[in-house]
Amino acid sequence: MPTNLSIEHIVRRADETLASWEAGRAVPVARTLPEGGLAACIDHTILKADATPDEVLRICDEAREASFASVCVNPVYVPLCAQALAGAGPAVCTVIGFPLGASAAPIKAAEVRRAASDGASEFDMVLPVGLLLAGRWDMVFDDIRSVVDAAREARADALVKVIVETCYLTPRALSIACLLAEQGGADFVKTSTGFGPAGATPEAVRFMAFAVGGRLRVKASGGIRTREAALQYLSLGADRIGTSSGLSMLAH
Repeated sequence: MPTNLSIEHIVRRADETLASWEAGRAVPVARTLPEGGLAACIDHTILKADATPDEVLRICDEAREASFASVCVNPVYVPLCAQALAGAGPAVCTVIGFPLGASAAPIKAAEVRRAASDGASEFDMVLPVGLLLAGRWDMVFDDIRSVVDAAREARADALVKVIVETCYLTPRALSIACLLAEQGGADFVKTSTGFGPAGATPEAVRFMAFAVGGRLRVKASGGIRTREAALQYLSLGADRIGTSSGLSMLAH
């Protein structure tokens, strides 16, 4: 748990970041596609409530053939994906505290430990948005840190992505969320669950990339369905794209 001084330092840095942004001091982020091209930036995603095992297996087959970065599924399907992708390139990614972020921190940590034992190596956690908006930044930090610690203890290669649900946030709240994720030890900040009233926006991704300054990576998700949109988000500073439309993106 951080001290009050630490939280104050995080918030002060976030306010300074926002002030720099509003003063027009943002530096454009130069991005080039990795060796694997667009496919290597895609988390091939199936998180709908009515997803069936057969659909999940199809997604795994597609991810293997296309060499996507990962397959992102709900925790119940992690064992199935781990078996289907054994020895293949794509990682198994799952969601934690999804989609509301309102589970208690120990429950989220337990989800991580179980998902890691089932074969997941990437964990997209939803922070407690209401606590963030209420200024309970110490609780938000503890929530992130609990997930990060559980992930690191479970797997040395774990990646934690913090979903901040940008559609609910003011610019200041988004700046604070990014800095809390950084100080909490996360690897990525991520725009959206895809279950809120809106998903990724170019302005949010560009600001998030500026706020974390290369110290964390950025995942854009929510409503990204075309190759053109994916490439735009990558050009604005995103490193990963969460989408269920990966195959159609590669086909055009």
